[in-house]
This record gives sequence, C-alpha cells and structure tokens, in this order.
Amino acid sequence: MTTQQIADRFYELDSKHDSQTIYSELYAADAKSIEPAHSPWNSVQGVDAIREKGKNFNEAIEEMHGGHTTPPIVARNFFACAMGLDATLKGQGRMQMNEIALYEVKDGKIISEQFFY
Repeated sequence: MTTQQIADRFYELDSKHDSQTIYSELYAADAKSIEPAHSPWNSVQGVDAIREKGKNFNEAIEEMHGGHTTPPIVARNFFACAMGLDATLKGQGRMQMNEIALYEVKDGKIISEQFFY
C-alpha cells in the first residue's frame, strides 16, 4: 500500500474507533510510538507495546464526551492528523486534549507514530 492508501485506511478505521484493526493491519511489528518529554505516557516500541499503551489509555477514561480526527495530510512517506478528545479521566476530571499525530510509513506499514501536544 502507498502512504496515501495507508493514511486513507487509517482515517476510515479511526472514524469507526477500530484501533485493533489499525494496529494489526497497518502497523509494522517493530513500530515505535513517541510521546513528548512532558507526557505522562511512555514512548514504546513494538506493535504489542503500542496496543497495550492504547488499552491503558482507554482504561483511564471514565466517560467519553466527544472526539475527532481530521482527514490525513500526506507528504511522501509521512501523514499527519489533528486529533481531539473530550473525556473525563479517572481521578482527574473532565479535560479536553488536542494533538497532532505524525505517522511514518515504510514498506507499506506504519513504522512510527509521534504525538505533539
């Protein structure tokens, strides 16, 4: 798949909140997930670790109030989406989060995701 095809498929699956298919279909086994230095979440490597990180984040959500992902912007082997979330986190109250997610593609798979917030 081309970067554009992967970006389009990512957006299609993300719009359905189907992260499990995103991980199994679009990610390389050794993909890395990079968080900012100030993040409470750790950077990890390997699709299983990325899947676990996503599971832990979802378990921290007490109630979802809304969210969005913009259609991807593609440049060569990268694509980016703006993402937002309005949720009540366990023990932290309601908060709104906005970020830019940057994905790198190689050999038809996502090899890295990096978040800016």
